[in-house]
Amino acid sequence: MSFPLLTATAALPAIGAVLTAAVPAARRGAAKWLALIFSLATLALAAVVFVRFDPGGERYQLTESRAWIADFGVRYELGVDGIAVALIALTALLIPFVILAGWHDADPLEEHNANRRWRPTQGFFALILMVEAMVVISFEATDVFLFYIFFEAMLIPMYFLIGGFGDRAGELSADDTAKQRSYAAVKFLLYNLVGGLIMLAAVIGLYAVTADQLGTGTFSLQEIAQARADGKLDFATITERALFLGFFFAFAVKAPLWPLHTWLPNAMGEATTPVAVLITAVVDKVGTFAMLRFCLQLFPEASKWATPVILVLAVISIIYGALLAVGQRDIKRLIAYASISHFGFIVLGIFAMTSQGQSGATLYMVNHGISTAALMLVAGFLISRRGSRLIADYGGVQKVAPVLAGTFLVGGLATLSLPGLAPFISEFLVLVGTFSRYPALGVIATVGIVLAALYVLVLYQRTMTGPVKAGIEGMADLRIRELVVVTPLIALLLFLGVFPKPLTDVVNPAVKHTLSDVRKSDPKPDVPVNAVKPEESEAAK
Repeated sequence: MSFPLLTATAALPAIGAVLTAAVPAARRGAAKWLALIFSLATLALAAVVFVRFDPGGERYQLTESRAWIADFGVRYELGVDGIAVALIALTALLIPFVILAGWHDADPLEEHNANRRWRPTQGFFALILMVEAMVVISFEATDVFLFYIFFEAMLIPMYFLIGGFGDRAGELSADDTAKQRSYAAVKFLLYNLVGGLIMLAAVIGLYAVTADQLGTGTFSLQEIAQARADGKLDFATITERALFLGFFFAFAVKAPLWPLHTWLPNAMGEATTPVAVLITAVVDKVGTFAMLRFCLQLFPEASKWATPVILVLAVISIIYGALLAVGQRDIKRLIAYASISHFGFIVLGIFAMTSQGQSGATLYMVNHGISTAALMLVAGFLISRRGSRLIADYGGVQKVAPVLAGTFLVGGLATLSLPGLAPFISEFLVLVGTFSRYPALGVIATVGIVLAALYVLVLYQRTMTGPVKAGIEGMADLRIRELVVVTPLIALLLFLGVFPKPLTDVVNPAVKHTLSDVRKSDPKPDVPVNAVKPEESEAAK
């Protein structure tokens, strides 16, 4: 029996979470190091998964399948394609940086902790590791019911991370700040629970259809897809559309896509900076990933039916998110609205139904995770020094903390997809893939690029340039721990910006499989590439 590599990759951070939570109250320093060690060990396993994956091999590799709840057709089935491998690598890469960036985030709670049973530091890092475990297994699951369990379960640790360890930088009183955190956490939970309950109804409906037509109900993604390909399973049009909408609604909330996005600015604004990174760079990717894996593969005809509306919603997300980012006074909320705009690009690429669009969307998920993590973490270091999230409280930072300002600039330029940085190629592919099939939507989407340049450069100008404002004079530059967090992310942005081949080689075969699921091919040019007019041929002679 081969080593269960995928199970180990998901189980390791879960084990780390349990052990970290069990560390005695007086040993909170040990809890931090233990969490970091387990996150690095998970990164090592994710690297093994990435290396062992063969882009030219089977669609799903490193598969595991065991009976779980046999009476209801539920199996413990795992497998990864190129898209899942890339996102597992992203998740495992970011978690150590999240832990390092949040090294002291729970310390203020410890200072006022009279109840020794409540261990804020241990709880904070244990919850981060538990989220990592649930996200990783969500990327690995090829059983729909197994995926659903962890898709929903990750809401619990995220709820406590937002509500229990929220950001305390601001002008409000402690009580008002606590109310804001509580509101953001509850809003996050309710929005995602509603989406999950609608998906649950669709999951049950999917099982009922397979039981009716195959004789035995199943949740296996591969079995259902194969049965559809062989003609043994045939959804009625109205049934397929209803099931598709149930799945898509939940994923659109998680992503988030306009108009289901309103929980994100609250959650990111009130969470600590590392948790905000966890939300938008890691957890939200499960939604867009699931659109590719489940919506398109299980319901190809319904996906094509819904495409025009989804593309319009994606373009609205791009423009709406960018416009609201332009008008923000809060640094973290600005980055949150920018992320809504970026998720619009990702959904646009997925439903453009072209190889360039879907490859660009997958690369966008990875590159957006890296660039947003870099920008948000540097913004968090800035906010922790000044104690304010308001843009108006900053000015002239580059004169007193040039390294901080420089890294902030690189993160911002990556966010606006500057050529030479990783997000550029992702956005370029999404727009090329969209132009080839929906030129009008492609033109409108490009407005988001202009707006991105506006909100990023204005943010930098107002916070980093000009005269040094009161309260900024003695601001310290980035420390060693902070440089360890930011430097690798910036290096990755530069490397993948000029050499994205390691990712494209892994992602492109999976994209071809996805397009074949929906029976789509890239549009052919109106004029054949090799077509030559007779007079041009004679002139050439």
